[in-house]
Order: sequence, then structure tokens, then C-alpha cells
Amino acid sequence: MGRRSGILEFAVLGLLRESPMHGYELRKRLNTSLGVFRAFSYGSLYPCLKTLVQRGWLTEEPGDPPEDSSAAPLAGRRARIVYRLTAAGKEHFEELLAQTGPDTWEDEHFGVRFAFFGQTSRDVRMRVLEGRRSRLEERLARMRASLARTRERLDDYTLELQRHGMESVEREVRWLNELIESERAGRDQRRGEAPSDPSGEDTAS
Repeated sequence: MGRRSGILEFAVLGLLRESPMHGYELRKRLNTSLGVFRAFSYGSLYPCLKTLVQRGWLTEEPGDPPEDSSAAPLAGRRARIVYRLTAAGKEHFEELLAQTGPDTWEDEHFGVRFAFFGQTSRDVRMRVLEGRRSRLEERLARMRASLARTRERLDDYTLELQRHGMESVEREVRWLNELIESERAGRDQRRGEAPSDPSGEDTAS
């Protein structure tokens, strides 16, 4: 399976975990919520849906025609099929959510993973954020070393382009630092809360 198709499957399962959808609605959600999929057409999405159905992770159900009349020419009869996540599909998606390996830190995959952080446990979010930050810090170090070696040979425009790239990475690192600190603050706050006694009695006495 290609990396991009794997990301698409992850996104489809995640969106269908929120609610069942027909193919055209699903494609719109991918386009608006997950910008990395703007280049995908329904023709690219449909084979993915079929694969997920064959694996038992989705079911196909007959649905009403889309209210948007412009959807029918684009999606045809397929738009009237509603896709629903199965129990096995939910379990598989939760397994994917728990993954924190290097693929989750890469440019293309990280954005999709971040879009589903609301469904991800705090510990997993922390590992993904810290992994992404580490990856970008390594990239930034390489960019600085390269610029130091080649600065004298670069014209002004190429130099500005290099600086622009470095500044973009630096901004994301600062953003990640803020997210990580926010996650840590929330975790520390919960740790500091005294557990309540189910009996309602004062445990401090």
C-alpha cells in the first residue's frame, strides 16, 4: 500500500467514525477539512471505499439522493450509497490512532493526524507532537548548515528563498512548542486534582 493511499484510508475511517456519509459528502469533507486531499477526485476515493468495504471496515447502505442537485452529475448513482463504519472498522481506526511512529511526523501524514487529535489520547498526541518537533529541528539544523556552506555562492533571491524556508520551519517549531506546553499544562492540572471519594466523604479527614 502506498503512503498516500494509507493516509486516505485513515482519513476516511476517521470521518466516518463521526457519522455515516455518502461518497460525495465524504469527498467534500476531505476537501474542506483536510486540505492535503484537495487534489483527490471521487474516482480516487471510490476504490478506497471499496477496499475498506471488502476488508469489513465499512458497510454500504442505500441512502437518499443528495439534496445538492449539483452533486448528482459529479457522483452519479454512487452518491446515493451511504458508508458506515463497522465495529471492526472502529477498532482498526483506534489502532491507527495509537500509532506514533516516524510516519506520523512526516509533512503529509502529520496534518491528517492532527486533524483527528480530538479523537486521540493525550499521551499519543504528546508523542506525535514531540516527534514532529524533533523531525523539524533536525531539518532546521540541516538547512542552517547548508546555508552556512553555500551562502557566498547564492544570489540574493536564492538566499531569500532559503531564509524564507528556514523561517517557515522555525514558525512551526514555535507552534509545536506552544502545543506541547499546553498539553503538559493540562496533564499536570489533572494530576494535581485530588480524586473524589465515591462515598461523598471527606478523604482528607
